[in-house]
Amino acid sequence: MNQTTASTWKQFDELQRKIKSYHEAVALMHWDLRTGAPKKGAQGRSETIGMLMTEAFRLQTSEEMGNFLTYLNSPAVLAELDEIKQRIITVTQEEYDRSVKIPPKKYQEYTELTALAETLWEDFKEEGDYAGFEPYLAQIIEKTNEFIDYWGSKATRYDTLLHMYEPDLTVEKLDEVFGQLRDRLVPLVEAIKEASQEPQASFMNQLFDKAQQEKFGLFMLEQMGYDFEAGRVDESVHPFEITLNQGDVRITTHYLQDDVTFALFSSLHEGGHALYEQNVSPELAGTPLGEGASMGIHESQSRLWENFIGRSLEFWTRYYGDLQQHFPEQLKNVTVDEFYKAVNRVENSLVRIQADELTYNLHIIIRYEIEKQLFNDGLSVSDLPKVWNEKYKAYLGLTPPNDSLGVLQDVHWSGGSFGYFPSYALGNMYAAQIVNTMRKQLPNLDDLIAEGNFAPIKEWLTEQIYKYGKSQKPAEIMKRVTGEELNPNYLADYLEQKYKAIYGLS
Repeated sequence: MNQTTASTWKQFDELQRKIKSYHEAVALMHWDLRTGAPKKGAQGRSETIGMLMTEAFRLQTSEEMGNFLTYLNSPAVLAELDEIKQRIITVTQEEYDRSVKIPPKKYQEYTELTALAETLWEDFKEEGDYAGFEPYLAQIIEKTNEFIDYWGSKATRYDTLLHMYEPDLTVEKLDEVFGQLRDRLVPLVEAIKEASQEPQASFMNQLFDKAQQEKFGLFMLEQMGYDFEAGRVDESVHPFEITLNQGDVRITTHYLQDDVTFALFSSLHEGGHALYEQNVSPELAGTPLGEGASMGIHESQSRLWENFIGRSLEFWTRYYGDLQQHFPEQLKNVTVDEFYKAVNRVENSLVRIQADELTYNLHIIIRYEIEKQLFNDGLSVSDLPKVWNEKYKAYLGLTPPNDSLGVLQDVHWSGGSFGYFPSYALGNMYAAQIVNTMRKQLPNLDDLIAEGNFAPIKEWLTEQIYKYGKSQKPAEIMKRVTGEELNPNYLADYLEQKYKAIYGLS
């Protein structure tokens, strides 16, 4: 590139990295507020987060940024740049065009509100106090609707929010794939209800020492390839992964003394997110491309490690003996086959993050339908608990006894993450399709899992997905890796095959 372009790119890159530094500082504060920060500091901390995020926002939408983008987007200059730099400009331009429409004061109010609401949500959830949380949620939804007005509605208002987490995803497309999936899974769930061959799981109703659970969880994270020198594991009410930078990718889990698998599967899930972030190509680090392609692709990796590997018979053939060593009394009379079937039993439940692999998707569809009603149909915030309970009754035959197990159970809405939930079900579908391709290219995949040899799996995922970061869109990744667009039948085929075998269905 010529000298002028090289100089402009250097200044543009420096501005991007300054913005990234603000985001890293805020990420550290978010990690802190969800892992035990003093509650009395919530208001002050929220204001600090708001100010830092607003400064980053001002830089992102500054005249200086606009001038850089105008220059770099000219055809003659673009022709001088490589593919990665062109993609950085595209992603930055999209963010600039979206953000520049929002007044900075409005943005600061929103970030302060959501930071405070995330902190307070834990107490409201614990107390089942929706009435206390409702004013905060109402303000978050009101401000989100204001932002949609600034951005401009796509085909529907909710389409605008979906695009934030999964580029180019639409309600029309999601309705189609969710409908296909529902048509395949509902008959399977019904058949399982009538099955006579039901896994026995009474041995799961025991106390399992938290310290031993923690040891086993850390062991499994090490086995899957999580780099502890580039991350750490803590405890939080709602497990999550957060990336400060490529050398600092943190995860949390949550321990239940009467459920030996909850923390483990949470750790495998968040560990899958972390492996993605830790293995993005170093050349993308610090740039807008140095993160996952989308939330759907990100969730495909967490669900791949949690379910397709962690809930497989091959996985437990290798690691059940290790788990027994940590809990010799509780598991001494339980075989690996019994344990495998127990952790894969289908059981309608009220709590999404405790749901089995099959009915989990129904939890997501419920939230998706509610969010559509909120933004497309004007559903009142005060009616949320009622609508939530009605949908749980209709889809899962259960009615939450309180709002802690109902509308307050997820942290996402307190942080303003509307449009996020569909990415979990998308992740399941993406993962099944990716694993189908992986089996063709790693025909000994089951043997590798049974040996606990995850290095070839991690290497394959790095070469196919991780290293690209955000340099490709989700649809481009799926087409390149699997040769076709998103196809929900791979997930349905996988679930049918697995659960028919477990429940002895023909």
